[in-house]
Amino acid sequence: MQSRRIGAIAVAAVVVAGACSSAATPAPSAAPAGSAAPASAAPAGSAATGSKYVTIGVDLPLSGGEFANGDPTKKGIQLAVDQANANGGIAGYTIKLSVKDDAVNGVHNPQQGATNVQTLVADPTVIGIVGPFNSNVGAAEIPITNQAGLLQCSPANTNPGLTKPQYGALDIRKAFPNRINYIRVATTDDIQGLAGAQFAYNDLGKRRAYIVDDTETYGKGLADVFEAQFKKLGGTVVKHDGAPSSTTDYTPLLTAVQSKNPDVVYFGGVTATGGGLLRKQMAQVGMGSLAFGGGDGIVDGPGGVEGSFITVAGAAAANSFGTIAATHDIPNAQAFSQAYQKAYGAAPGAYSASAYACTQVILQALQAVAATATSPTALREAVRAYATDPTHKFNTQLGTISFDQNGDTSQHIISFYKTDMTAAGGKGDWVFVRQQDFGQSSQ
Repeated sequence: MQSRRIGAIAVAAVVVAGACSSAATPAPSAAPAGSAAPASAAPAGSAATGSKYVTIGVDLPLSGGEFANGDPTKKGIQLAVDQANANGGIAGYTIKLSVKDDAVNGVHNPQQGATNVQTLVADPTVIGIVGPFNSNVGAAEIPITNQAGLLQCSPANTNPGLTKPQYGALDIRKAFPNRINYIRVATTDDIQGLAGAQFAYNDLGKRRAYIVDDTETYGKGLADVFEAQFKKLGGTVVKHDGAPSSTTDYTPLLTAVQSKNPDVVYFGGVTATGGGLLRKQMAQVGMGSLAFGGGDGIVDGPGGVEGSFITVAGAAAANSFGTIAATHDIPNAQAFSQAYQKAYGAAPGAYSASAYACTQVILQALQAVAATATSPTALREAVRAYATDPTHKFNTQLGTISFDQNGDTSQHIISFYKTDMTAAGGKGDWVFVRQQDFGQSSQ
């Protein structure tokens, strides 16, 4: 969802609009957003350098090959917080960020994510977390935040097993299976995988698919749904291989499948777990003319951006398509893009607006409950309870959304993209094709 932008004043109004009828009380001197709360900081609701503050935790992959996804997502959060503070804070609180990187050696790491959220849970000023980006990191973090009752909003997790009981979510939130603390603004892979298969079969006219997944929670789940739907439509899956993220040479797999004459290759995973390298090596073995597809794990920015699919695959990135599990046609798209560009000197990433929306949800929940909370513990619980209540609606950069009884978004929109190697000044970029609302029919 290569979103666009908004003037700062307009966005600041959107941050709290619709949360409740009371106006935000201006905070005294706002501390610089993005600074982590020190270990000795006073709890939320008490004096801290002359003002009250609360903290929003951030857990994303922010280094190495994950930078292309994580950094623009983080900046979406930062933009929302900076604008809220510039507009006087929320209900008398200045908002701070505590940012954690869950990448280890350049690749998202579930154990590091778990360590990060343990730190955030232990900070009494933290009222909510935005993140993580990757579903297997989410699976490691949710048991911890569920136990603690800390609100967590993911802008990008798509594996259905994180929320839906029929996919095993009750085993993840087993401490309090009926107390929802994890919500997400991205729709799920039981929809995204289906959409990818429909695009390959109907839009591209492909009939013989070769599937590779990275064996991780997100990648395998997405690939399995793609396979089932592609077969249901009448297509043939010539082979489905699992190749872990440690794979550095896909040529044996590619050479072995050439005789089966696939006309499309679909990858379940992210660029950093093999997507870009697989596409590059397809060209090296003479399969570069085949269409290549994947989910939102590869739609991660233009050529020249560190770790992006187009940067890794190079010229071989041509003739690739991908999906984003969110709307492209966001409200006030041009204004959002302009505000982001002004702040960071670059276009928003695929999940910048989604991260902004998660932050809005937390801030609107804070606005609604701040007056009634009598302690940091009560404030944290009130924010969680308000945000996860299916009767509450939130006015966000993605539009008006709510969350169902499992924490899933009311939006079920998939956006489709393809690579254009002439875009971004000849460096190549993902360009929007169309979007489709899958509604409740795919739930």
